[in-house]
Amino acid sequence: MNPSAPGSTVSSVIAPLSSLPDFDPRRVPVVGVDAHLPPVPAEALTPAALRARFVTPPAWEPEVLLEKKFMDRAPAHASVLLGIVLREQPMVLLTERTAHLSTHSGQVAFPGGRADPGDANPAATALREAQEEVGLSPSFVEVLGQLPTYVTGSSFIITPVVALVQPDCVLEPNPYEVADLFEVPLAFLLNPANHRRHVYDRDGVHREWFSMPYQSGAKTHFIWGATAGMLRNFYRFMRA
Repeated sequence: MNPSAPGSTVSSVIAPLSSLPDFDPRRVPVVGVDAHLPPVPAEALTPAALRARFVTPPAWEPEVLLEKKFMDRAPAHASVLLGIVLREQPMVLLTERTAHLSTHSGQVAFPGGRADPGDANPAATALREAQEEVGLSPSFVEVLGQLPTYVTGSSFIITPVVALVQPDCVLEPNPYEVADLFEVPLAFLLNPANHRRHVYDRDGVHREWFSMPYQSGAKTHFIWGATAGMLRNFYRFMRA
């Protein structure tokens, strides 16, 4: 099973899940949890080990590459920052998007957005967008490399840029775009025991995806869809 991307072709345009009446990804049944797969060991998550991984990357294949297309629009390039905050336990910086945004509103996402013509490369896009969205200055960021592109159902071709973030960074979320800013342990996200598989069938269209719900105090951050797919690819990269 290949969540979000069964096969290598994009289907004809279908309705986005968010437009379906009463759709809530939290209520879609879990068909499996990948607890049988090994987690990424703690010694592989140190700054030195992460740097070495990108200097000499392994041979590997991404597991999730594209979603079923639900928007008939020209493809647009974008980048996100998979920022690993170097606390005593490495943490991944994530946002919850505000409800009024036109795409992926209310969802958990990495800081990032559409490429501008003046951006030199995907890393420049990710750094610029992270500064605009959450106030993260590039001076606190060390880019390690990037993962394969991920194509969303809204025709965004997203490049995940992996980077180390200094823990003394100052963050100022843009309230227009960000409803919440939070961190999740990298070890949690790279442990398949926390990777749940979902299947949803409606009107003859079959869709699959991962979720990685994370409990923080009284709130559950529901990580799913494209963000979970890119994290699953990061897991595959780190375990290869």
